[in-house]
Amino acid sequence: QVQLVESGGGLVQAGGSLRLSCAVSGRTFSTYAMGWFRQAPGKEREFVASITGGGGNIRYQDSVKGRFTISRDNAKNTVYLQLNSLKPEDTAVYYCAAGFLNSRTMGVDYWGEGTLVTVSS
Repeated sequence: QVQLVESGGGLVQAGGSLRLSCAVSGRTFSTYAMGWFRQAPGKEREFVASITGGGGNIRYQDSVKGRFTISRDNAKNTVYLQLNSLKPEDTAVYYCAAGFLNSRTMGVDYWGEGTLVTVSS
């Protein structure tokens, strides 16, 4: 069983930055593509970013390109999401995901519990 635990969410002013972390249990971390999704109030969960096991293939949702950066440390079983130039519309619960790439975003085998990011204007 794989468990994902997010941290790093919080309240930040527009233009600010946050760094989300996701610690993953299990010895097969490097075999999974990892990703971040988010769900804003009243909206469906949406893809934000993904990274393959070796880090060679990275994808972003268009609205976060140039502002967010996904990375991973396989030695620490951790994936990160650096959020810069935050906007109020980035406010959401951010979920860590483990799975595999598909033709558009990624398929998810495991979800974290989520961490709330609130951006004030």
